[in-house]
Amino acid sequence: MSVTFVIGGARSGKSTFAEMKAKEYAENVLYLATAVVTDQAMADRVKKHKEQRPKSWSTLEIYRDFKNLVNFPEFMNSDAIMIDCITTLIGNFMFDSKLDFNTCSIENVNELEEKITLEVMSLIDVCNCNNKKLIIVSNETGMGVVPSYYMGNYFRDISGRINSKISIKSDFMYFIFSGIPIKLKHKGEMVKWPQDF
Repeated sequence: MSVTFVIGGARSGKSTFAEMKAKEYAENVLYLATAVVTDQAMADRVKKHKEQRPKSWSTLEIYRDFKNLVNFPEFMNSDAIMIDCITTLIGNFMFDSKLDFNTCSIENVNELEEKITLEVMSLIDVCNCNNKKLIIVSNETGMGVVPSYYMGNYFRDISGRINSKISIKSDFMYFIFSGIPIKLKHKGEMVKWPQDF
């Protein structure tokens, strides 16, 4: 079992790179799709993602209750699991919470963050316990403009902290910049500069 974490900005090529790593790891791959189609733009993005994935891969549309993956034959019969992406998962949880982020307490936000964190860690745990290679895709949200509204700020902060927790758990980590991967971790250790490049 190993965790490979692929992170980058929007349209950086992170999904394409993660799919390439999944193909390297196994023939029988399970793709966990976290996107919920809410409009035409999202439908088009989902369609393009489906078209670029191998037809032989299994797909589950899921972003919570990962402990129940053991009940799915698609999970049990796969050697590699790819989830795309964590920031979409976070957005789904924020929407599901029905919180008014302009008026809710910081305690409410902290409770929500803890709930999301436990869910993400449960995915890592269930893959670890069942000897699956896990590829996690997420957006780096901390390099852009600071959002001018509460929900955007909370989303950015929660994403950053959860990404940090995933990076600690990861065995391999790549940052994707304009389609070019930069390796950050190898076999659980931070890459040493410059000898590992």
